[in-house]
Amino acid sequence: MAIKKRPRRIRNNPFSRNLARENRLMVEDLIYPIFVTEGQNIKQPILSMPGVFRLSIDNLIQEAKECYELGIQAIALFPVIDKELKSEDASEAFNDNGLIPRAIKELKKQLPNLGIISDVALDPYTSHGQDGLIDSNNKILNDETVEVLVKQALSHARAGCDVVAPSDMMDGRVAKIREALEEHKFIDTKILAYSAKYASSFYGPFREAIGSSVSLGSASKETYQMDPANGDEALHEVQLDIDEGADFVMVKPGMPYLDIVFRVKEAFSKPTFVYQVSGEYAMIKAAGEKKWLDEDKIIMESLLAFKRAGADAILTYFAIQAARILKQHR
Repeated sequence: MAIKKRPRRIRNNPFSRNLARENRLMVEDLIYPIFVTEGQNIKQPILSMPGVFRLSIDNLIQEAKECYELGIQAIALFPVIDKELKSEDASEAFNDNGLIPRAIKELKKQLPNLGIISDVALDPYTSHGQDGLIDSNNKILNDETVEVLVKQALSHARAGCDVVAPSDMMDGRVAKIREALEEHKFIDTKILAYSAKYASSFYGPFREAIGSSVSLGSASKETYQMDPANGDEALHEVQLDIDEGADFVMVKPGMPYLDIVFRVKEAFSKPTFVYQVSGEYAMIKAAGEKKWLDEDKIIMESLLAFKRAGADAILTYFAIQAARILKQHR
């Protein structure tokens, strides 16, 4: 009996494979997270994230210029705060002359068309390393934390930030931030909500990078970040953030939660971002350095997986490397 259906026919030639390709990764899909620190001409390597550095503002500008020249649309800023500025009330988080507002102002002066996303969270600023304020029993205080997050978001908006990104997972924070932005006439400031952020073990290198791992110690974030066992809960969280005024929603981490990315995009058709987090980066880098895997190919396959799952944009420490690869294959 003759074979009537031969799916391999399409796969047989490069031109037909290209014509039938369902998903494509573009440089415009990439967002580059950058760690910012005080000082001049600082470029400190992060041991658990080879190729990633803590940068002073002058070096941040140079890195951002390379991103812009490669076609990367936006960068995301994460602060490395000096120990003496950390406190239980995280007051440095809303200092208009603080590290992140100064970085935003300088970036906007030199690269006005590059999108700037700022992290709105307290863990870099708290002496205990939690994303929220705590009481005498170490309980996270939701509403009191939201009040500080609003001040932080307004501080970043005043500096000229394009997108504020609350990553704290406190209840009701998107609504309060949106209300404050509107009240203060920042009607064009966008909100990227970390809507489905899981209490994951993949964040270790990031916490080393910003210096919160020492402060956090053996404490966990399970009372506010999501249980990795839950999927339906992610949809409820995303719905709340959309209703409260989020412009973009995010799933974090990425690769272990591709099913969540898919479900969020299918359910809401909302611009959906995903964060390929530090632990994912570190694993690929380690295998690549040992030549166990072809690093460039694995990077591109992992990023394409996010697109196939439904992600509109990807925060990844591979952004510059991936942009160069894409440029080579144009």
